[in-house]
Amino acid sequence: MIGNPDVVVLRQGTHGLPAEAYVEELRERLPDRTVALARTPAEERELISNATVASSVEIDEDLLSEAENLELFAGIAAGYGHLPLDVFSDMGVAVTTASGIHAPNIAEQVVGYILASTRRFKEGWRREQRHEWRHYQAGELRGSTVTVVGLGSIGTAVVDRLSGFEVDTIGVRYTPEKGGPTDEVIGYDERDFHDALARTDHLVIASPLTDTTRGLVGAAELETLPQHATVTNVGRGQIIDTDALVRAIQSNDIGDVSLDVTDPEPLPSDHPLWQFENVTITPHNAGHTPAHWSRLADIVARNVAALEEGDDELENQVVP
Repeated sequence: MIGNPDVVVLRQGTHGLPAEAYVEELRERLPDRTVALARTPAEERELISNATVASSVEIDEDLLSEAENLELFAGIAAGYGHLPLDVFSDMGVAVTTASGIHAPNIAEQVVGYILASTRRFKEGWRREQRHEWRHYQAGELRGSTVTVVGLGSIGTAVVDRLSGFEVDTIGVRYTPEKGGPTDEVIGYDERDFHDALARTDHLVIASPLTDTTRGLVGAAELETLPQHATVTNVGRGQIIDTDALVRAIQSNDIGDVSLDVTDPEPLPSDHPLWQFENVTITPHNAGHTPAHWSRLADIVARNVAALEEGDDELENQVVP
């Protein structure tokens, strides 16, 4: 064990990726810094006491109280609502996130969902399982309208990957006056949103969960969507009213549904969403990528250099 590291990585990995690999990526990028992995609770308390940078999914306040020299906590997830931000702020510790590192892989998964729905891959798979050589009708993505809620790194990556499919795109964001990569950009005004939904063939939720987006897609919005429209959610489960979604599916008022996030989560094994043939559920897995640690290490290394240079703003900074 290294006695007084500059950077300590706490023992919790993510997406099944061991933290050891993250440490190696950081060491490659920070050859002049000592980077250590805390493998036990005791090592976490010992190593964080002198470190200037700590990195993990989360950290509790008891452990944070041991971090006397900490200047930066580098979160390894895009979200930060689970972190004790007030405590970090009181300590004068900057907090950054992994925002953006998941955009390429999540965008690929979204396109996969939409293509699978359009070309009816699940129906083909069912007939394959039955050894049934019988044609079925499929759709075409070209010429359809895709509405993407959230034009952050993930939403932008989705739009970029759809650009070769000759689709029309509508983006929904808090500040529509800033424009965006879509053919049309609107805000969260109810009238504008419903007007977009009425023209939508594929609805993609790629926004964070906020007071504005919580319950954004409920019974009224699902009723406005055309009955053939598909719904894909890679944002947060609570953005869609689950009960309203189940009712829409039961009433044949919606097309295919693809959910990487659900409400509740994990989805109970007896939940009705598991029963529908037109619903695809993945276990919050779109964020997994073998490039996770390398992309994150790039951000953290740049921020460590910025700290040394006395920069006031760090990449993906949320505190202060």
